[in-house]
Amino acid sequence: MKTVTVRDIKIAQNLPFVLIAGPCQLESLEHARMMATGIAEACAASGIQWVFKASYDKANRSSLSGERGLGMEKGLEVLNTISEEFGVPTITDVHEPWHCAKAAEVCDILQIPAFLCRQTDLLLAAGETGKALNVKKGQFLAPWDMGNAVKKIESTGNQNIMLCERGTTFGYGQLVSDMRALPIMAETGYPTVFDATHSVQMPGSKGTSTGGQREFVEPLARAALAVGTAAVFIETHQDPDNAPSDGPNMVPLAEMTALLKRLKAYDDLTKG
Repeated sequence: MKTVTVRDIKIAQNLPFVLIAGPCQLESLEHARMMATGIAEACAASGIQWVFKASYDKANRSSLSGERGLGMEKGLEVLNTISEEFGVPTITDVHEPWHCAKAAEVCDILQIPAFLCRQTDLLLAAGETGKALNVKKGQFLAPWDMGNAVKKIESTGNQNIMLCERGTTFGYGQLVSDMRALPIMAETGYPTVFDATHSVQMPGSKGTSTGGQREFVEPLARAALAVGTAAVFIETHQDPDNAPSDGPNMVPLAEMTALLKRLKAYDDLTKG
């Protein structure tokens, strides 16, 4: 099994899980600082290594009225500041091939959104940066199909790949998490990530926005850690119900310390 190294953090199936966490989208530098402070404190309480996540542009919104974020230029400035001030790696979404090189100048990990995991030009452009990549499995794909995404990226010479489970479409407005996806995707030889917050989305269920059931974030994260995964992805916000996007599935920041302590216990049991 391969290990993906991001600065001083090693991400692998047999190592303690790494947390990828932050708000769905960047709102301001002040907000990002506040979120990073809270996440850092929560992780320090359990000795968990982490990566700060936030998107400069949420291009895949349910409706035209959905808020998208700060934009690339301002957003990357914020991510660079957070990285420098907190000494933490950062990850952000890229949506078009030309985004990749620009985002790679700042971020340690580029994330391929689930709906774009088959976009060959995007995968190749991301791979060519040499940066670590977190490729989300499309809601429409079987886990074994992710081997094709891996081969596209490997063709660039980049083997810094992580594969992320984030739920599979189950009828209209519902997702289901098949925990078999984690060991199946791990058969590629690359580390897996479990996205606990997007897995509880209810896509388009609120008409012009996506709903969610955040009460199921912890049970699904526990299950993923029991099965075995290298990293857990959790979006968080100080006031999820009033967040500009993905509020229904984000974990309140005030609950993160206790949640991470419980999740670490599951991970320790599985890997101990």
